Amino acid sequence: MNLHNILITPESLQQLQAAAPVVLIDTRNAESYAAGHIPGAVNLHEVFTFLATSTAEGLRELRDTFVAALGAAGISGSETVVFYEDSLNGGYGQSCRGFFLLHWLGYADVKVLNGGYSAWTAAGLPVSVEAATPAPARFPADLPANDVMVDADYVLAALGSDTVLLDVRDVVEWIGESSSPYGVDFAPRKGRIPGARWIEWYRFMKPSAQGPVMKTPTEVKAECDSVGIGCDDEIILYCFKGARAANTFLALKQAGYENVKMYFGSWNEWSRNPNLPIETGTEEKAA
Repeated sequence: MNLHNILITPESLQQLQAAAPVVLIDTRNAESYAAGHIPGAVNLHEVFTFLATSTAEGLRELRDTFVAALGAAGISGSETVVFYEDSLNGGYGQSCRGFFLLHWLGYADVKVLNGGYSAWTAAGLPVSVEAATPAPARFPADLPANDVMVDADYVLAALGSDTVLLDVRDVVEWIGESSSPYGVDFAPRKGRIPGARWIEWYRFMKPSAQGPVMKTPTEVKAECDSVGIGCDDEIILYCFKGARAANTFLALKQAGYENVKMYFGSWNEWSRNPNLPIETGTEEKAA
């Protein structure tokens, strides 16, 4: 899989649809999908809503859930799968979360619509209100998984080492004023994983005529340089549930960072285990 060519423009997507088999996955909620979507897109909001833990049982449930859901969406292994959300900064990275899940499952041909549905409509391309009815397929569940998923034990063992732990949550979560985007007290503890560096996920995107898009590799590297992250570092990303971190995962891979992994359980899992350490405040490694 070419991880330096994940993003696709609206115009290139339209050309790809005319030339090759494509399964489009709309990750927005059902109401947004019903109001208008890219023609032929299948609505799968669970890409965003599914809360996973990083235990062996949790990851098995995550895998089984999406092997079934992606097969029901018509993905057999011969298609290019393209995920999109409303805009890259408006859906908490949900389309990128879909990309990350498929990459983890070993699926090779996955892309994300740069700029999302907003970019598609800004380009004046056609939309539909007719729900897609995909022919169910057998998702290739026997593909070798990519080594991009780590659990809480892996993160705990990495604390204090040369491994870079990168927190990409919003500032109120980083400093411990809020526990999650779902509410101030949605999770039982507020704060961050000790020693984590911080780059708010929005910083990997920039405005364009078609809405927010990913920054260029040079711009992404400048953001990482600002907190001392090098291209050769092992980087573990986390957010609250692996969506905003998936947006960052895509940005880093596009920029040439090779050793990037995700703590998918993220703060939703870490905060619920009172035996795991946390820190708060602004004095540590905040940028």
